[in-house]
Amino acid sequence: MMTSLKNKPFGKLRRCALVVALGLLPSSWALAAYPDKPIKIIVPWAPGGATDQIGRLLAQGLAQSMGVAVVVDNKAGAGGNIGTQSFVKEKPDGYTLLLATSSTNAAGPHLYAKQGFDPVKDFTAVVLLCAIPNVMVVPAKSPWTSLNDIVEADRSAPGQYTYGSAGIGSSQHLAGAQFKTVSGIDIRHVPYKGSGPAAQDLIAGHIDMMIDTGSLGSIKGGLLRPLAVASEKRLQALPAVPTFKEAGVPMVASAWYGIMLPANAPAEVVHRLNKEFNQLLQKPEIRTRFHEIGAEIAGGSMEEFTKFSISEIKRYETIVKNSGAPKE
Repeated sequence: MMTSLKNKPFGKLRRCALVVALGLLPSSWALAAYPDKPIKIIVPWAPGGATDQIGRLLAQGLAQSMGVAVVVDNKAGAGGNIGTQSFVKEKPDGYTLLLATSSTNAAGPHLYAKQGFDPVKDFTAVVLLCAIPNVMVVPAKSPWTSLNDIVEADRSAPGQYTYGSAGIGSSQHLAGAQFKTVSGIDIRHVPYKGSGPAAQDLIAGHIDMMIDTGSLGSIKGGLLRPLAVASEKRLQALPAVPTFKEAGVPMVASAWYGIMLPANAPAEVVHRLNKEFNQLLQKPEIRTRFHEIGAEIAGGSMEEFTKFSISEIKRYETIVKNSGAPKE
């Protein structure tokens, strides 16, 4: 009898401890188990372009390293804004990622009066992946073999020639606008819902040119002819192709790509994903594939990407202004 009375306080204490422990388990288990269901990467552009290629390459690698299915969800339209607007409404739990680009997250605020999201407050930066210089390409059957050919043709028939892009505010759009301004010509912009559809029309001859980031496959396949690269130095993948500056048009234009989560994502999840993507970027097969599409690999910390993305918004204010691209 005395033994049971003495044990009562200790029994109550054990029960209380168990209740407290059980109350803590859900968050502990959730963290320890992440990820325990499929992960989605939203690509706010149509299939086939550089952004889509990068997204699918990383999805495959991330699925292998994290042990869950990783799917790419293409949500194209409005210069990347439709997919990004959808993304910022998702839960910040690490199961929905955004393949952010300079077009939407840096240039967009200066091109659209209403984007539908705040380029800083609505995002948690995870990692900067890479940058890809734009390349001036024309159909393989085009008579043009240099930038000067384009300039001379336009001056003979102003406003008759067209360039395609992935949409208003895309890197192709801004690069084309820069080219017009710097060279003093009048080519017409034809926006698409992604660089993939634009490249298809270019190959078919429905548009005349494109300053693109994802055309290396079509170049190597003999479908498109590169005339110049919009970078400071020649691309390793296209060593025989001159820079725009070498071709007489002093301009530089490239697009960057990074992974973001919605605002207020848990620090533990952000750190885990940052580690996973940095490790992916060091794998030889990933590096080879990135170099094949002309990408310059980045990587780094969340803090570095946060500072970079904010500084890019300011930098693109000048680029957009100088390009002469109108605000929608």
